[in-house]
Amino acid sequence: MAFAIGGNARIRTNSPAENAYNALDTSSRSISLRQLRLSTGRRINNAADDVAGYITSRALQARNTSLKAALNAVGDASNVSYIIMDALENIGDLMQKIKDAASNAASGASGTDEKVALAKAAYRMAQQIKTVVDTTVFGGRQLIDGTFSANFVIGTNGTNSLLTLDVNMTAANVDFNVESGYFDLNSMLTGDFAGITGLDLRLLNEVGSIDQGIFDNENIGLTLTSLSDALNNVNKVASYVGGIVNRLTSQEDLLKGQIVNYNAAISRIEDADVAKEQLELIKAQFLQQASLISLAQANANPQAFLQLIQA
Repeated sequence: MAFAIGGNARIRTNSPAENAYNALDTSSRSISLRQLRLSTGRRINNAADDVAGYITSRALQARNTSLKAALNAVGDASNVSYIIMDALENIGDLMQKIKDAASNAASGASGTDEKVALAKAAYRMAQQIKTVVDTTVFGGRQLIDGTFSANFVIGTNGTNSLLTLDVNMTAANVDFNVESGYFDLNSMLTGDFAGITGLDLRLLNEVGSIDQGIFDNENIGLTLTSLSDALNNVNKVASYVGGIVNRLTSQEDLLKGQIVNYNAAISRIEDADVAKEQLELIKAQFLQQASLISLAQANANPQAFLQLIQA
């Protein structure tokens, strides 16, 4: 704190000029600080500006970066889930067509030729199911061939431990709620399709005029039951994926809200109040001008006392 000093007849030590110079230096530093804050828009440009605020804002920024990374992971998981869900819906439609063909074949009005034609048409649908399975891919990995499982980081807790969500499409996933405990959609490579033991869609291609196979009057009832159960299992798996999508949607909304709130908190700590800084800048500029005038006057004072020596 500066003090007004009397005894200005002592010209060897010009204390008033020193005080004016110090005040000028202070106001100049204040002007530089206000101009820096106005030009960057930040109240805290380095740790010296606000030690406690600097630590807090950096911690919030680190947390916010983690939230943004989690939001990206949620987006990836949502993409995977939507692709899987769309493929399962497509397979469900194909299964319904196969079931309709079997139902028509079970009609007493269908002759041998009609049953063979229906079986061949149903087999084409089974081939398409395999195509759907083979082409449902994300990041170079098959999604619904019974092998896909991945963990997605959807958040972090207070100790920065990762919170993950498992998208598990492996055949033995118990969350599918398939009674057999084993779900496989690889229709052209297995004899147990969609969790139904003994349901082999390849047999559709073996229905002929001599041996009607699974479309035979003795077998058609079991075929229809198996196809109905398989369709129900496909729907169960689609429901499992739908539940994941709902959770991801909720998590995405949560993360977006948290990111906005953290940005607001960082802004309150770091960002400059433009109106306040402009006010302080004008004040510092006024003090700078006043200090320059005072310094000039203080430096002129010794000239008056030098006249005593000259006299």
